[in-house]
Order: sequence, then C-alpha cells, then structure tokens
Amino acid sequence: MENPFRPSAGATPPEILGRAGVLDEFEYGLRLGSGSPGLLTIFTGARGIGKTVMIGAAHDIAREKGWAVVSETATAGFMGRIGESMRQLAEELGTGPANRRITAIAAAGFSITTQLPPERQVAWRTVGEGLLRLLDERGNGLVITVDEIHAADRSELAQLAASVQHFIQDRLPIGLVFAGLPAAVSDLLNEGVATFLRRADKIDLHAAAVREVEESFASTFAEAGFDVSPGLVRRSAEATGGYPFLIQLVGYFLWKEAENYQGSLSPESVERAIEAANRRNGRTVIEAALAAASPKDLDFLQAMAEDDGPSVAGDIGRRLGARTNLVANYRSRLLAAGLIESTAHGKVDFAIPGLRQHLRGRNT
Repeated sequence: MENPFRPSAGATPPEILGRAGVLDEFEYGLRLGSGSPGLLTIFTGARGIGKTVMIGAAHDIAREKGWAVVSETATAGFMGRIGESMRQLAEELGTGPANRRITAIAAAGFSITTQLPPERQVAWRTVGEGLLRLLDERGNGLVITVDEIHAADRSELAQLAASVQHFIQDRLPIGLVFAGLPAAVSDLLNEGVATFLRRADKIDLHAAAVREVEESFASTFAEAGFDVSPGLVRRSAEATGGYPFLIQLVGYFLWKEAENYQGSLSPESVERAIEAANRRNGRTVIEAALAAASPKDLDFLQAMAEDDGPSVAGDIGRRLGARTNLVANYRSRLLAAGLIESTAHGKVDFAIPGLRQHLRGRNT
C-alpha cells in the first residue's frame, strides 16, 4: 500500500472522521431541488479543521447526483469568475445532448477586482438564469461553493447572495455552500450583508473524538500489515487532539517511519513522527495564521501563552499593562482572524492546536 495520508490543504483524506451525517441535509436538498434548506450551507471552524475538505465532499455528492459545480475562493473578483464559469457551462449545455451528465468545471477567464457594475450584475444574473433553466430541464441543478468567505469583499458577497435569493424565488435549482472562520462568518451574517443567509444551515466543525482517530489508525495500519502496539496507536491518536490536519500529518509521518523500519513502529519512531507532524503544523498552519498579526496582536497572544488553559481578559490586560478597551479591541481582532476563540464569558483560548506551544517556543 502507498501512504494514504494527505496532509495538504483541502486534500481528501482516506477517511473523514467525526463528520457522519453532516452532509445529510445537503444531499437531501439535492433530491428535493430548489428551496430546500439543505442547499444553503455554511461551514465554520478553526484553521485546519477541515472546512475545505467538507466543501470537497459536497462537490463529490453533487457530482454523483448529476449537478454542476462551480467552486471558488473569496478572493477579489470571485463573482466575475463564477459568471465566466456559468457562461462556459451554459455554452456547453446549449450544444450538448439533452441527457448528458454534468460535471464540475473550474472557474476560468476574466477576473474583476472590484464589485460588478450594474450592467454586469444584470448580465451575470441573466447568464445564471439561462444556465439554471437548462439544468432544470435535465432534472439537475447548480451548486456554487465559496471558500474562505471571511476574506470576501462585502459588496461581492452581497451581490452573490442577492442573485441566489432571486434564483430561489424563481424556483430555479441552485445550491450555495460557504466556508469561513467562525467569528468572521458571524459578523458577515449579523451585518446584514446577506440577510437571507441567516436561514442557511450553519455547521460548526469541531475536532473528531480521539477514540475515532485511534480506531482509524489501528485499522489503517493493520490493513497495511504494520506492527504497532495498541499503546502506541493510542499515543499517536492523542497527539492529534482529533484535529483533522494533525490526523493527516501524524498518520503521514507514522507511515514513513514504518516504511523505514520494515513495517514496525517503536516508541522512539512514534515520537519522531509526532515531533515531525508538530513542526510541519507550525510551519504550514500556525506561521501562516500569524503572518498577518501585528506586533501588538502577538503581544496579546504571548500573554495568553503564559496560561495552561483558557485566559481571563483581566489577566491579559495586567500582563500587557493595557486598558480594558484596548484588550477588547485586540480580542476582537484575533477572534476575527481565527487565532483565538471565546470559551466562556470573559475567557478566550487558542483556536489552533499547537499555537500555545509554538508561542512558548519563540521565547526559548
């Protein structure tokens, strides 16, 4: 067997743990068609928790049902790119046989860095309506997915929401799946940028149960014929904390160690794999997440890192010598950035596994 673990952003893992039933409403919506609540879905969760993987799983289900898929990330001009993809699909369908099965098409063509002007908005909606009517005639529809909506231009997001609402009112077969960081998604919905999206199925993704990870590791390694004791499997699973990206990283490096030692894992090789996974997580997830943090943001995070668990706002303020309003401002910024999360009234904790240890390591 080849190494089945795929610790890359959005890559489909060998098994999606802790997500049983998450897409049931979406799948049911594909069967019911226009207006089904499952066709409006928003995934939220910390960085690396598997939001992009869930979007990929939604793609697969939609394709299996014969629906077309347009997939985008909420960088500037995503509305223009979605429009270009819809135009290409409409042209393809207009000349293809009536019973052809639709597959996904990657967004391509022109890019717009600002909001669509009124005449382009009309053209965008006209193209969308034409495509959806063609799809409706064939008994399927279109699913649009937009990842990282916390980074979206508000005007573009409002345009997309307004157009999709228009399509739903016309009973056209449209689905919309978003993914983004929790605090930023909540702000978007509360700001009224896309009011009707408040009715979407909002799914907060969390870590898988460590027991599930343990069972998955044991099954995967047994299938490969690797010799790994139950205690070492448990140690490996606990090191992931149920965090999807770390599950893939730890599994990947355990597999490499087993290949190097004729399919056998010792306590030393397991620890090497865990250390390698944590280093890679630090480089690919944590450092990327910290890249946009200001020096003051980092001071706030370093003050939090002094605690072994959730931090009290008052303690952070005393350590920083900062007034309450300043602490509140930095707290809001870091919540929106997905670096911390609220755990109780007046308390925050790190949203990314390993961030506390990473920050402590910067001071040693």
